[in-house]
Amino acid sequence: MKLPISVIILTYNEEQNIEKCLESLFGWVSDIVIVDSYSNDITLNVAKKYTNRIFQHQFENYARQFNWALQNITITTEWVMRLDADEVVSSELRDELRQMLPELAPTVTGCYVKRRVHFMGRWIRRGGYYPTWLLRLWRNGKGLCEERWMDEHIKLTSGATVRCMNDIIDDNAKNLHWWIGKHNGYATREMADLLRIAYLMTDASEITPKLLGTQEQRKRWLKMHYARLPLFIRPFLYFFYRYFLLAGFLDGKEGLIWHFLQGFWYRFLVDAKIYELRKMGGKDRTSMETLIRKEYGITLS
Repeated sequence: MKLPISVIILTYNEEQNIEKCLESLFGWVSDIVIVDSYSNDITLNVAKKYTNRIFQHQFENYARQFNWALQNITITTEWVMRLDADEVVSSELRDELRQMLPELAPTVTGCYVKRRVHFMGRWIRRGGYYPTWLLRLWRNGKGLCEERWMDEHIKLTSGATVRCMNDIIDDNAKNLHWWIGKHNGYATREMADLLRIAYLMTDASEITPKLLGTQEQRKRWLKMHYARLPLFIRPFLYFFYRYFLLAGFLDGKEGLIWHFLQGFWYRFLVDAKIYELRKMGGKDRTSMETLIRKEYGITLS
C-alpha cells in the first residue's frame, strides 16, 4: 500500500544520481514530482521510467524553484516530502514512515529526518555533520521554503513536529571537479546570505535563530554570530572547531578532504568574494547591493 506522500525533486543534469533516488521511492509513495531546470543530459529520460509528473521551470535559486512547485503544481496527497536528486530514502526510514504516519495526531504537521552524508564512498560521521536534522516531510499546505540564497529550510505555518529515527542518505556520484564547481556557486550564494545578515535584512518566512532551539535554529544563530567575525579569521576558527574539537580527523583521508574543502576552503572563498566586492567599492549596503547585482546577478533584498 502506497503512503499518501508527494515527493518533490528538483533536477538539473542529474543522470548520475537520479535513478537511485527514484528507486528508493518507487512503489511506496503516491506521487513523484520532478521539477527540472532544462537538463541537457538523460535525466528526464530516466525520470520518465518512474513518473509522468515532470515539469520544467527556469532556475533562479533553490527556494524560489521549490516554492514555485508548491504554488503551481497540483498536489492532492496528505503529505509532501522534499528530496534532493542525490539523496535516497533508506529502507529503514521507509519502513518507519509506513508505521508512523497513520498513527500521527492531526496536530503533528511536520517530520524531521536525519541526513547522512557520504563523500568519496565514506560516511562523514564527525565534525558535527551527523546527525543533521532536517524538516523534510510536512502536511500539504503547512510548509513553505524560506526565501534565502543559501541554507534554506522548510518552515511550517502551524502545528507540532516529530523526529524520525532513520536516515535520508546524501551520496552524490559526481566527481571532485564537479564538487569544486558546485561549491564555487554555493560560495557566491553564501556571500549573499552573509551580506544580508550583515545588513540586517531578514524576512518573516525565515527560521528564527535560537541558541537553545531546534538544530536548524541553533545553526542559524551560530551563522549570525559567525557573520560578525573578521574576514579570513573565521574560516580558520571554523575548521579548527570542526576538524579537531568535533573530531573530524577520525573520518580518515576522505574526512580530511571533506572537512578541509567544505569547512575551510569553501568558507575562505566566501570571504575572498566579499573582500573583492569591498575592494571594488562596496562600502555600505547600497553600494554592495549594486555591485553584487552587477557582478553576480543577485538581489540581496
